Amino acid sequence: MNGQKALALEDFCKSVGHAFVRFDYTGCGSSEGNVKEATVGKWRKDVLSILVGSSLGGWLMLHAAIARPEKVAALVGIAAAADNLVATFQQLPVEVKQEIEEKGEWKLPTKHNEEGFYTLPYEVIQEAENHCVLGAPLPINCPVRLLHGIKDEDIPWQVSLKIAERVISTDVDIILRKVGQHRMKEQDDIKLIVYTVEDLIDKLTTLA
Repeated sequence: MNGQKALALEDFCKSVGHAFVRFDYTGCGSSEGNVKEATVGKWRKDVLSILVGSSLGGWLMLHAAIARPEKVAALVGIAAAADNLVATFQQLPVEVKQEIEEKGEWKLPTKHNEEGFYTLPYEVIQEAENHCVLGAPLPINCPVRLLHGIKDEDIPWQVSLKIAERVISTDVDIILRKVGQHRMKEQDDIKLIVYTVEDLIDKLTTLA
């Protein structure tokens, strides 16, 4: 909730008189709870209660739009990670998956913390399989904007293409940043995100 993208979007929304809520998922950032006890299902409930974000939030925003279509006017996915946790696990060698199952945890490599990995309980991976969305058409009819960095080493930009293919809405745009990385936190990235949200607000206001 204290990330550059969230703060920049909040400033923009305040400047044009729109409400904006930023939050961290249970067990993450400033939110209470133990991340080792969290699941995709629990985070899905967090999103249905409030709003969506980027990366994991891009996956969860799809669930929010499907569950409450009357509440969602448009979607903006930033390096959306739909199904990626499960897909990444499934691509591991059989012996590695067996070792993870036996140990009960997965040390998922990352460049975003000092340890160099995130520790995920095996149960989280199993539970996440219940929330995969890219295996069938997505009943989402609102405008969708998908922003992704081609140099994203965490979530392949092709995931955004899969989302665009699955969403039944015809008002879908994909914007690829040639030098963009996963967190999309450079100044030009943030400007693009704010512009995208602003453009959608203008579009929806005009339609109204």
